[in-house]
Amino acid sequence: MSQSTPAQGVEVLGAPVERGEEILTPEALDFVARLQRAFGSRRDELLARRQQRRDEAARTGKLDFLDETRHIRESDWQVAEAPPALRDRRVEITGPTDRKMAINALNSGAKVWLADLEDANTPHWSNVVSGQVNLYDVIRKQVELHSNGKQYKLRDDVEHAVPLVRPRGWHFDERHILVDGRPAVGALVDFGLYFFHNAQEGLRRGTGPFFYLPKMESHLEARLWNDVFVQAQQELGVPQGSVRATVLIETIPAAFEMEEILYELREHSAGLNAGRWDYLFSVIKTFRSAGSDFVLPDRNSVTMTASFMRAYTELLVRTCHKRGAFAIGGMAAFIPNRRDPEVTERALAKIHDDKRREANDGFDGSWVAHPDTVSVCKEEFDAVLGDKPNQLDRKREDVSVTAADLLNTAETPGDKTIEGLRSAVDVGVRYIVSWLSGNGAAGIHNMMEDAATAEISRSQIWQWLHNGIVLNDGQRVTKDLVRQVLADTEKQLRAEEGFPAENLDRAVELFERVAVADEFVDFLTLPAYEQID
Repeated sequence: MSQSTPAQGVEVLGAPVERGEEILTPEALDFVARLQRAFGSRRDELLARRQQRRDEAARTGKLDFLDETRHIRESDWQVAEAPPALRDRRVEITGPTDRKMAINALNSGAKVWLADLEDANTPHWSNVVSGQVNLYDVIRKQVELHSNGKQYKLRDDVEHAVPLVRPRGWHFDERHILVDGRPAVGALVDFGLYFFHNAQEGLRRGTGPFFYLPKMESHLEARLWNDVFVQAQQELGVPQGSVRATVLIETIPAAFEMEEILYELREHSAGLNAGRWDYLFSVIKTFRSAGSDFVLPDRNSVTMTASFMRAYTELLVRTCHKRGAFAIGGMAAFIPNRRDPEVTERALAKIHDDKRREANDGFDGSWVAHPDTVSVCKEEFDAVLGDKPNQLDRKREDVSVTAADLLNTAETPGDKTIEGLRSAVDVGVRYIVSWLSGNGAAGIHNMMEDAATAEISRSQIWQWLHNGIVLNDGQRVTKDLVRQVLADTEKQLRAEEGFPAENLDRAVELFERVAVADEFVDFLTLPAYEQID
């Protein structure tokens, strides 16, 4: 269904959404269209470049630091100083932009809320637009909700978390907004609508416009974002340097270009984040056909103490602090279970260990997925930071990481097991069922999962299958074995009390396609997107 709009060359194909007309104004759509016309073709070129680099990495089994940017790594420069609202980031809570999450996140006691329009959000058209409506209200502190007889509203006895908005990655198009007959880049839609409506107001309140940037694979992609920021600020009369963006280092090519990414965004940088689950997915995806050294054990046995993951996080802290930028740690995805205190106690102990390690390594803050775990993260960072807002003064000059260290997957301890295969199928299918129903942040087995978990699960199965891996019980991973486990999983889920089975057929079919197909699908969310409104 098409909605007419006076914005020239723009068609909105999505159905009406409550209060959507406040967001999809002719002026806002015209702003998005100008960004699309200025930067859409460059985005296309950079996606093609990704494919060339991936082909090369798979063929050689190597990546390296760039010779052509050595001068950036060896010269003396710093990123711009952080605005007051972003100087203390010891706890950050993540979650989608639905109204209840927004209120709970702002009230949680965390310093920052990663307001997620990306991996924790299914890009149903209604979610895309209502997320922007909710963010509009969040910035103006006018967000409340009446649901099931309960009232949710902002507390006035806590400091509210500062929202950092995560738009979709460069690879995603928004098919409900056409500019000159072509789908607009999802990242430019998400950024453009938010910036147009909230940049001036956020600036006035000291809470924005601040962003998290996902899925980048090179400094050239960071340069593109920087150019988007410059044009957006110029067009709306927002002072240059007002935008601040934290980049998720969640692809292995980006790990080799951390300094260059900071350099490209230096006037707009708010640091780097260790997006560890997507990083693991990227390692598998990039080297999926590069030989046995890159075949990892069961997902659950690849921890942050694995040598290649340790090299990545240590390099991130050193790189950030060398340049005056914040280093933000990875996700604690556990959801406390009030019905099972023993499970909760064990999981909280693991979160304590994880956050203690990050704080002692020099990170300035870290992520949690649930309000009940904010205090755990805060406690560990308080113990190291004391009254200081961050650890920018800890330069970590003791750290020295080579290309070989970042690629040292072969030494990762752990087995490849039938239980690991079953777990990957189970979590992957459960997540896709949730995603198709409109919920991209899914509680699965006491963990808050987003698309990264499903991506790791299916890419690991693809890699095991196409490398002829033999599991520790002697079974070879074949298409027949994967299909048998899928059939068993479907049967179990249909029998599981309360499981929402209406999207299960489609989820199983989609999981099989992205786990078993001869051609590796870059992102499972792309074929999944074709199946939703």
